[in-house]
Formats: sequence, structure tokens, C-alpha cells
Amino acid sequence: MRTFLIIWLGQIISTIGSFMTVFALTIWVWDKTGSATALALVGFFAQMPKILITTFAGIAVDRFNRRFLMILAEVVAVLCTLAIAILYLNQQLQVWHLYIIVMLYGGFGQLQVLAYSASISLLVPKEQFTRAESLGSAVNYSAAIFSPALAGFIYPRLGLQAIFWIDLTTFAAAFITLLIVKIPQPAVEPNHRDNTESLWQKLTFGFRYIWANPSLTAMAIAFTLFAIPNDISKVLYTPMILARTGGNSEILGTVTTAAGIGGVIGAIALSIWGGFHRRIHGMLLGFIGHGIFRTLIGLGQTVSVWMGAHFLSSTLIPLFYSSSNAIWYATIPPGLQGRVLAADQLIGVTVAAITPLIAGFLADRVFEPAMRPTGILAPIFGNIFGTGTGSGITLLFVSMTICTVLVGIFGYTWRTLRKVEDLIPDQKLPESSGVVD
Repeated sequence: MRTFLIIWLGQIISTIGSFMTVFALTIWVWDKTGSATALALVGFFAQMPKILITTFAGIAVDRFNRRFLMILAEVVAVLCTLAIAILYLNQQLQVWHLYIIVMLYGGFGQLQVLAYSASISLLVPKEQFTRAESLGSAVNYSAAIFSPALAGFIYPRLGLQAIFWIDLTTFAAAFITLLIVKIPQPAVEPNHRDNTESLWQKLTFGFRYIWANPSLTAMAIAFTLFAIPNDISKVLYTPMILARTGGNSEILGTVTTAAGIGGVIGAIALSIWGGFHRRIHGMLLGFIGHGIFRTLIGLGQTVSVWMGAHFLSSTLIPLFYSSSNAIWYATIPPGLQGRVLAADQLIGVTVAAITPLIAGFLADRVFEPAMRPTGILAPIFGNIFGTGTGSGITLLFVSMTICTVLVGIFGYTWRTLRKVEDLIPDQKLPESSGVVD
């Protein structure tokens, strides 16, 4: 656990610096273009390499030194930041430069995430998996709270170059921690099929492994069914709050900060508690509770209700994510985790990429017109959500959050999922897996 905590400390420092740069560059892009599309494209180009590289990264994580891969990702991140800094200081930075650089950053960042995730089971005792994952959640939530405040204070006073120097300094902290620790490598199993497998078989190994194990298939299906409505509601959250407050960004920031604080408190509490003995309860009850509190955000009419509901919903995010990941770590042999976790993460990355398109279409083309005074849904839901701007978005938001509750309830009726931790010893390898029993 000591090695894990050293790496974790380096990552939390580095992530705060990275989030500061992202926040400052977001302001820079908006100041330069005034275009929401330009901002969306930065996010799109950061996300796309994750879809393309994940399965290849999974193979690399199982074949090569995971510590080396994490160091490589840090080096690429430093080079990306340096490239942006040099272009900016020479007054040559253009928005399209960011599109290229964030593709590199996103791709190697995904490699680092996989190498880190696959190393947890080698660094932490099985009974500590949930606690370790909750500490991982605290990294992003802490950065989400502190980075915007720090960058928002420094950027207008010292400029973008000061943010770059801070980011590079925090990278050094992560780099040093990775240099001084040793990450155990999984035992290399005899593998007489490896040389005869095609590239396609290697790339699809993770998916075949999941499909060959009913309990893992159930886990993947359940989390995907949760992620689709949950990610749609996340896309709708910002326009919903802005529409209901007349575009008040201060209220949006206040409510969002409450969510960040809730996430940190939830992660810390879970790291102390350790989670449910049966981790599947943490996942399913987390789905249900998170969905209920998110529904209250949609139904609420005041800032205090939004803050309270968002705070409570966010405290449960570390619970269901950490519980789910702990089950995967306990199920998959360490030497296979890179490829199998890559397959699972690819599903999540793909969902995250397509849900904004689904949310935008449903909100603008279906629900908003239907909730206008003359719309088809206004007579049914108008008394609850109103018939003004944002009413359709709110109805869609609440519909999606209710779906997340139903997924959690459904999970308890699905025996293969409910008993996943009892079925773990019965897992099988897919044919032509490249692994000898």
C-alpha cells in the first residue's frame, strides 16, 4: 500500500496542474474565438484517440513494464505542455494547434490510466481495492475544486505562461514519484499461442474474455445501461441550470463546486470505511442513490436544493465506481488486466463520445419543442417543469436520472449480476485466449 500511496500523491499534484492548464486554455480559446464549437472540438479531439488507442494500449500494458509506460505518458504530457508554451510565448499559438496536441495528450493519457489501473491489484491487498479506488476518485475531485480557483486567480494576473510553469512543476512531482518506486510486474504465464494469434485476435482478446465470463458480461452490460442515461444527464446539466437561472454562471459555479466537495468527501469517507464487504451492493446502491439525488436536482426550484442534491449525488460517485472497479480487479488475473480493462474502458469511452450527440438531438429536436405551450408533452408535464425555455431539457434530465435508478433496481433482480462475487471462481478463459490454464 505504501508504494501505491506514493504514486497517488504524485498523481494528485500532477492532476491539479493539468486541470489548471485545461481551465486556463478553455478561457484562452473562448477569449480568442467566442465559439462554443471551438471548445467542443478541443474536447472531441482529446476523446477520439482514446477510442482508437485503448485496445492497443491494453496489449502494451500486459506486455511491457507498466512503470515505464506511466513514465512515458508523463514525458509526452510534459512535451505537449512545452509545445503549447513555446507557441504561446512566441505569439504563434492557434486553436488548431490545440486540436493536434490534445490528441497526443489524450492518447498517451489513456495509456497511463490503463497502466495505473492494471497495477493496483499488484500494489494493494485485495481487501483494500475499494479503498484504493476511492483515493483515485479523490484525485480528480480535488483537482476539480482547487484547479479552477487557482487558475482563475493566476491567469488574469500573471497570464497563461505562469500556468504553464506551475503545470510543468507538478509534472515533475509525478515523474519523481514514478522514478523512486518499483511497480511489480505480473507473472508471465507460458504462452504457446501468442505467436500464432492474429492481430485481430489480440485486439479482441479483452472482449472475448468478458463475453466468456457471464458475471463479467453482466457487469459490463449493467454499467453501460447506467452510463448511457447518466452521461446524457451530465451533458444536460449545464444548459439546464443556465436555462433556469437566466444564464447565471455564478450559480452554475456554486452548484458545481458543491458537487466537487461532495465527491471529495465521498472519496475520503470511502477510503476510511473501505466500502461494503460485498462490493456489488456498493455499485447497485450507488446507482440507485445517485439517481435519486440527481432526480431532485431536476425537480428542485432553488439554488439551495440544487446544491444539496448535487452534493449528495456526488458523494456516491466514488462508491459505485470504486466498488465496480474493485470487482474487476479481483476477477481478472494481473497478467490479463491491461487487455480486459482496456475492453471495458473502451465501452465507457465510446458511450462518453456518443451521448453528447444523443443528448443534443433529444433536447433540441424532441423535448424542447414538445414542452412548449403548444407542445404535445406540455399538458402532461407542464405543471411540473413549466413550458418555458429549458423545460424540455429538464424533463429529459429527470427521465434519464430515473432510468439510472431503475438500472440499479434491475441489477438486484439479475442473479448473474447480484451473485457476481460468488461466481468469480468459476470464470473461464475464451478459446484462443493466448493464456494457458
